Amino acid sequence: MPEFEDLVESLKTSAAILRESGVPFALAGGLAAWARGGPENDHDLDFMVKPEDAEHALESLGAAGLRTERPPEDWLFKAYDGDVMVDLIFRPASGPVDDAMLDRAELLEVSATRMRVLSLDDVLVTKLLALNETHLDYKGVLDLARAVREQIDWDAVRERTDESPYARAFFSLVEELGVLGRSSIG
Repeated sequence: MPEFEDLVESLKTSAAILRESGVPFALAGGLAAWARGGPENDHDLDFMVKPEDAEHALESLGAAGLRTERPPEDWLFKAYDGDVMVDLIFRPASGPVDDAMLDRAELLEVSATRMRVLSLDDVLVTKLLALNETHLDYKGVLDLARAVREQIDWDAVRERTDESPYARAFFSLVEELGVLGRSSIG
């Protein structure tokens, strides 16, 4: 598993490649939360790209020397910068990446590199809607909720994830654990 510093270096490298290739993107997942004050991520690097830009994004990373992969899942491509896995997500469980999602991503400086960073609401929505009976690990979303709870529009996230029984269970859990006061969410 790569060190956090390796993820940050790959983040800067990959973001520069995508920017230079003209691919609109936003930093997503754990590193987007970290860029906004959340916990360090030690797993991988996620970028959101629109479906129509995904192939060009993958080819650009490959042309720059990253090893690329088209996994059987139909919602992402992968690239590898040494030991760091870079996910190009274009069809998350919350729905295809579109201009509206990328427009909500704020332009921030992340480790001395300016890039769009997915809103925390969008990060949490994508993580909650990815939960299912075969992937039911609340640790990451609980860590995120604890670290950046003041920055999240909890009512909006709850409304956007209400169809998911796993997301509804998450809201019950964060209330019971005292992460959010009972009056904070619907």
